Amino acid sequence: MFLKRGQLPIFIVNLVYLSLALLVFLGRNNYEFVLYIGIIGAVLALILFTNKRVDYPNFVLWGLTLWGIMHMLGGGLLLNGGTMRLYELILIPISEDYNFFRYDQLVHIIGFGVATLVMYVLIKPNLKKKFGGWSLGIVIVMAGLGVGALNEIQEFLAVVIVPETGVGGYINTSMDLVADLVGAILAGVLIKFRKGRL
Repeated sequence: MFLKRGQLPIFIVNLVYLSLALLVFLGRNNYEFVLYIGIIGAVLALILFTNKRVDYPNFVLWGLTLWGIMHMLGGGLLLNGGTMRLYELILIPISEDYNFFRYDQLVHIIGFGVATLVMYVLIKPNLKKKFGGWSLGIVIVMAGLGVGALNEIQEFLAVVIVPETGVGGYINTSMDLVADLVGAILAGVLIKFRKGRL
């Protein structure tokens, strides 16, 4: 069996929201998010494949699940009579020049905070000492940011493959990376606070 104790509900929630999202996005001919569903499905398969060797904490897997649900809602939930995606919603109007702080940045903070926790889970067995000094903290945060950079590359590929995406330009990419940094730092603080016990 690929699943460990307490992971069946996580797996079921992922199957349900991905199936529903696939139906919605195929119905709308939104191939950008169909591509994202494929990527999330591949990550889910990778986690299942490595689950026996890697000690993924269930709360981290729930975090990945929350991130996926938030991502699907961001692209699928339409507001203002269908003229605006949830991703574009300004949660706290901090800056009019940069459309900040949007639902998009919230998803990046949560998502890449969780991605940083996953990177720590993957790196931790190879560490000779417990989570300690600044240098290790920087490595963990940079690993999370690496996943964020990979996400931005994937968004660029989505724009190349499906030109009518709503991904945004250079400013959006930069704000996403800043939000990724905030999430990665928050995850690093959590790891430090819990003394490396996830």
